[in-house]
Amino acid sequence: MLLPSVYMKYGISHLSIIPLRIEASHKSEMVSQLLFGETFSVIKEQKDWLQIECSFDNYQGWMDAAQFHELTEKDYQTITENNCGVAMDLSGTAASGSDSVPIVAGSSLPFFDGMNLKIGKEKFIYNGQSVTADGKTNALLERVAMRYLNAPYLWGGRSPFGIDCSGFTQLVFKFMNLKLKRDAYLQAEQGVIVNFIEEAVPGDLAFFNNEEGKIIHVGIILKDNKIIHASGKVRLDKLDHFGIHNTSTKKYTHQLKIIKRLL
Repeated sequence: MLLPSVYMKYGISHLSIIPLRIEASHKSEMVSQLLFGETFSVIKEQKDWLQIECSFDNYQGWMDAAQFHELTEKDYQTITENNCGVAMDLSGTAASGSDSVPIVAGSSLPFFDGMNLKIGKEKFIYNGQSVTADGKTNALLERVAMRYLNAPYLWGGRSPFGIDCSGFTQLVFKFMNLKLKRDAYLQAEQGVIVNFIEEAVPGDLAFFNNEEGKIIHVGIILKDNKIIHASGKVRLDKLDHFGIHNTSTKKYTHQLKIIKRLL
């Protein structure tokens, strides 16, 4: 006898930014964010909260159930199996009839044809700059990374208005159609090792450890021995075999652990 299949709920962010928390409470620590157009599956329901798993990076967290927008399994599979457009403007608008949703850089644009996108049966128009994540070039990577320059640091943040170090690298590589994990120590498990800093090229990721040897920070290597990373804000500093040398304080702030190449 066949057992009945378990009903799985799928969802999509139809809001600009949805916070994900470590526990089912608004007072709980924010560990990540969902941007407009990003999809997820529901793992658990608890009163007014849903524990979800993001389809982009398999990261788990709790979201307010009032912010849930259901997606059919068919649409979920189609979106996750195909490349979406990615919004490039720091801020823009997805318009639907007389209504509109503010969206930020890095947001996904499902079923995007260059102007029109769709979430469920609702159609939107997006007139801002976007990429389809086809061109994996260092020029595009640096162009995207520099757009986040001076964005304020925010633990768990993934937007130009508040972002953490691994959220920054993850979003930049999203434009390259490369899926980085959410946390720095998990990103360090991806790619191939670059043995010497002299062999590093723009687009490589540099990882940094604390006194216990745990990876706690990540940044993107640029040309001329520079690194762009989120520390206080998204900033440019110097990088050498010791680590990051802060151009403002003239001091080393992070100890280099490993360099990885994904492009």
